[in-house]
Amino acid sequence: MPDVRPRRSVLYVPGANARALAKAGTLPADGLILDLEDAVAPSAKEAARAQVVAALAAGPAAPERLVRVNGLATPWGARDLAAVAAAGADGVCLPKVERPEEVVAAERALAAAGAPPGLALWCMIETPRGVLAAAEIAAASPRLAGLVAGTSDLAKDLGARPTAGRAEVLTSLGLLLLAARARGLAALDGVHLALDDGAGLEAACRQGRDLGFDGKTLIHPDQIAAANRAFAPSAAELAVARRIIEAHAEAEAAGRGVTVVDGRLVEALHVEAARRLVALAEAISARGAGGQR
Repeated sequence: MPDVRPRRSVLYVPGANARALAKAGTLPADGLILDLEDAVAPSAKEAARAQVVAALAAGPAAPERLVRVNGLATPWGARDLAAVAAAGADGVCLPKVERPEEVVAAERALAAAGAPPGLALWCMIETPRGVLAAAEIAAASPRLAGLVAGTSDLAKDLGARPTAGRAEVLTSLGLLLLAARARGLAALDGVHLALDDGAGLEAACRQGRDLGFDGKTLIHPDQIAAANRAFAPSAAELAVARRIIEAHAEAEAAGRGVTVVDGRLVEALHVEAARRLVALAEAISARGAGGQR
């Protein structure tokens, strides 16, 4: 069965904000991205790196903790990778990836700095070149665990006008998802920038879930609940999934390969999806995050 670790809500946390770093582990987000890149001014990069390393050492180990480093082409990228490699993070998030060679270079830098085998790489896809190369990027390293949509930078580079339905980035989101799923990777949707637009956030979360994303990246703790609701299986969905599993087991016992549940044909592929849904719900329940809606 594929990885069913909950990643409904993944919150960016500015590495220069000591208070936010201390609070982040107490929040009901499934994951954190401790940010050394866009959220940190150039003059604060060194101090932010030290704070993030200290926060990783202090714990807690859960939820999943990623560190978004600066790009290797910047003055800070190499030192970021060296500092984070063995600091206790679950993964390293590379910004604005456009070529598979960037992933390979980061992987080598992490290995040279003593990164454990389990340290994952995540790639931000946030430029037109990155979108067009997403399939090659997704295949660049066995350390890769997922792709993250950077829709704000992407919309800027496209010269797009933001719309409520996000038509301007849907093609790019689809290509990212295809690249991720073709390699068995997780996929995270981009951020919703309007902090006072609860209805818009809810709609964007539902759209991301309908497209197939595992969860959404967030910029404020107040957005966590909406993402947790949208990306968790509902009670109705779970009831159907359990009926599918049970009915298919009965059909197999009777020597039949297919059956009908609620008037719809059920085959092995539907059972696989149903089992994954149930496993995700169980993983969410184990987190104690109240993820069902």
